[in-house]
Amino acid sequence: MNKRIIVYILGWVLIVEGVAMQVCTLTSFIYREHEGLYFLITGAVSAAVGVFCVKFKKQKNMVLYQKAGFSATALSWILLSLVGCLPFWLSGEIPVFTDALFETVSGFTTTGATILTEVEKLSHGMLMWRSLMNWLGGMGVIVFLLALIPKLGGQQNIFLMKAESPGPIIGKAVPHMRTYAALLYGIYFGLTALECILLLCGGMEFFDAINTSFATAGTGGFGVRNTNMAAYHSYYLQTVIAVFMMLFGVNFSFYILLIARKFKQAFKITELWFYLGIIVLSTVIIGINIIPRYHDVHEAFHQSFFYVSSIITTTGFGIGDVNDWPMLSKAIILIITFIGAMAGSTGGGFKVSRIVLLAKEAKKEVKLLIHPRNVRAVKMDGKAVDHNIMRTTSVFLVLYLMIFIGSFLLVSIEGKDFVTSFTSIAATLNNTGPGMSLVGPVGNYATFTHFSKFVMMFDMLAGRLEIFPIIILFAPSIWKKV
Repeated sequence: MNKRIIVYILGWVLIVEGVAMQVCTLTSFIYREHEGLYFLITGAVSAAVGVFCVKFKKQKNMVLYQKAGFSATALSWILLSLVGCLPFWLSGEIPVFTDALFETVSGFTTTGATILTEVEKLSHGMLMWRSLMNWLGGMGVIVFLLALIPKLGGQQNIFLMKAESPGPIIGKAVPHMRTYAALLYGIYFGLTALECILLLCGGMEFFDAINTSFATAGTGGFGVRNTNMAAYHSYYLQTVIAVFMMLFGVNFSFYILLIARKFKQAFKITELWFYLGIIVLSTVIIGINIIPRYHDVHEAFHQSFFYVSSIITTTGFGIGDVNDWPMLSKAIILIITFIGAMAGSTGGGFKVSRIVLLAKEAKKEVKLLIHPRNVRAVKMDGKAVDHNIMRTTSVFLVLYLMIFIGSFLLVSIEGKDFVTSFTSIAATLNNTGPGMSLVGPVGNYATFTHFSKFVMMFDMLAGRLEIFPIIILFAPSIWKKV
């Protein structure tokens, strides 16, 4: 494996993180907070080390094959988290290193699970860092590097894109990887800015608006208020947030097709209609189910749509406590926690596309039992799905279940109630954030032991990177020099 190019990529990751921290330095300066010093120093050291890695033994051959691409991506996210937690820890705002690391991993993986009991006690710079981590993690730092660095933006480095982009299907024919990555970030930035403007128009304070927009765009769910989105009592503000959560859960290829004016092709995406159908159906069922609790149809459906949009996109924002909802509503919420958003979006979860592919595969197998001589292929958007994609989807399901079961058993050692243990793993592996019971929208993860927190940190990374890049690090052969 070409380790030098991996060091080169890690160097750029440190540079990007160091520069990003200066946004928080500026925020602290504006609010006259001394915590900005920790961002300034950590960011400067990070960037300096990054420059050294980039300049040290510069590579001529910038081609990354699959194992190197996956390894580089996984190591980048681990490094991001280790460096990113330092301002929290060094400043003493999160004094326990494990907790600081947990909060950072949760931020970058856009999980939104927090150990903080009072968010508003953090300085403005630290709050900005939490939201900025959500934003950077949403589209992905590696995708940003592909857009930024000409040498990495070649078609041959599609494995970097595959390792970081969520979902089972990555288009094979991407003519200019750098252009494609830049277009993704352009759309991402544009939608973020539009949401921020609409929130400002609704009377939200600028600091809250920019942080909420960052957290919504990355489908991360880190808020700046103790009561999360319930702090904003305006139906307008909550509806804007709910709609944008749904928009960021859409495959960004859909937006690219719209920009290219390929409307017919855009609206033929099968996954899109399944995604919207799940949202509509879940909203209607939950809305009807919780009407007795709210005694108002509008309020019930408002609560239902907001939370369905929040959970299926794995954002994790909340405006109430679902622990009080009827069992049917809680069951639906748990189901869509596992389903997740569309492939190629900033959302997490198993992905709608995988559910559709596995359902189609099951249907094909049943028909083959009835007509064994028939030759059938699984089709998506009118095209036959490659056998390798189906095989990878099946393997992903097996690994997903193995990690879930193993993590659930390990966390259960702690002795917390079944609902808390089960939904905490569901929420971290699917990058959703809030679960139920003690880890519900009004709860947090502070009471878990260090061991359980490390288990859940692994789950958050595995969930965000779609398992394979993290798992590959445990293969001894990956570290052998070729």
